[in-house]
Amino acid sequence: MTKEKTNKPSKDLPLGFVDRSEKELLVRDFITSKIKEVMVKYGFKYLETPSFEYTDSIGKFLPDKDRPDEGVFSFQDENKWLSLRYDLTAPLARYVAKNYLEIPKPFKRYQLGTVWRNEKPGPGRFREFLQFDADFVGTKSLQADAELCVMISEIIEKCGLSKSEYIIKISSRKITDSIFKKINLENPEQKLTTLRALDKIDRLGWDGVKQLLGEGRKDKSGDFTKGANLSSNNIETIEKELKKKIPETEDLKEILRIFEDYNFKNFEFDPSVIRGLEYYTGPIFEVNLKFDVKNDKGQVIQFGSVGGGGRYDNLVSNFGNYDAPATGISIGLDRLVYALLQKKEFKIKQAKPVVICVFDKSLIKEYIKIQNVLRSADLSVEIYPGDGKLKKQMEYANKIKSPAVILYGEDELKSGKLTLRDLNSGNEKSITISDLVNEIKKII
Repeated sequence: MTKEKTNKPSKDLPLGFVDRSEKELLVRDFITSKIKEVMVKYGFKYLETPSFEYTDSIGKFLPDKDRPDEGVFSFQDENKWLSLRYDLTAPLARYVAKNYLEIPKPFKRYQLGTVWRNEKPGPGRFREFLQFDADFVGTKSLQADAELCVMISEIIEKCGLSKSEYIIKISSRKITDSIFKKINLENPEQKLTTLRALDKIDRLGWDGVKQLLGEGRKDKSGDFTKGANLSSNNIETIEKELKKKIPETEDLKEILRIFEDYNFKNFEFDPSVIRGLEYYTGPIFEVNLKFDVKNDKGQVIQFGSVGGGGRYDNLVSNFGNYDAPATGISIGLDRLVYALLQKKEFKIKQAKPVVICVFDKSLIKEYIKIQNVLRSADLSVEIYPGDGKLKKQMEYANKIKSPAVILYGEDELKSGKLTLRDLNSGNEKSITISDLVNEIKKII
């Protein structure tokens, strides 16, 4: 008889998803703690919305298909489509519409949450990532837009970057609106395809973007992206207009005046900043790094922005007759961590417990007593959690980078003292339990 072949599950992850190590997570925790400090200082309220929303509630970016499976991850439930949120802004708009009478206006909220994008991944660009958002809802004042830029700069600097290592780029959707009028571009689908193409200028350069504005572009992997099918004359007009370096719109002029009042200088006007989502209506901004970011192979890559946002005055009104002009900004925290780990050495304290070696299971009560003494002093310690001889236990301690091991066998039982071995120096010391805490503190 032939033995049936068993299919074992794959150990690999889907593209765009990653397992995150403790160091990366601790750096991310550090960054979120700095964000919360700034948010409290600026008077924002903490909010959390669910991971799933009704698909028709989370944005016009969804394609007109029977199954909305492009851009978002979706499934059908009770004849309605549900999707994992693509960003935190559309759920905020839904929340504001639902609670319009109860919330203060303006409503200032911040949120930290995972978002999912069913898009092609790249270096530091994931299909699942943690995002931070801060928004003003219910105000047309451009003071709010200016303050978001000032605030996001303070967060970036609290994370360890200097002013020379990042820049806030600003522009306005009113610029692209005027260009579209100039070239008589009215088709909504064509407009959105054009905006998404222009949003890739920093990543693909003008040569790649021109292909996307025309018939389309095939990338290195062979994947083809359909273009906006604009004429060569219209593409030339767009390029010419977006290379101008003088802000001509009134909203940008006002923001620049407010920046002067804040004495905020770490910005530049860049009309090629577009932002790919359709709902922006006015000023837009991006946080760009000014240092090289490398991929896992050590190659310098086009990394793009780590955050951005802008004014979206009509999004809440999609849910009904609500007057709720808004502006917001977000940071892709996993992208920021990816870049920061290459630029800065974080002094993050990782868990490196002292290991109590097990010589005899009948002595477990003694081992627990030692463990309790150390934990009462807020020291990280564990009784060896496996089965094995001393050699295997030492291998485990070295693998987890334990600073020291505690040996308590027959000899120690007779003497009434412990043996403390420093794993960095290899030195051993025979000590009493009462001296253990102080001796370990000397090592760690």
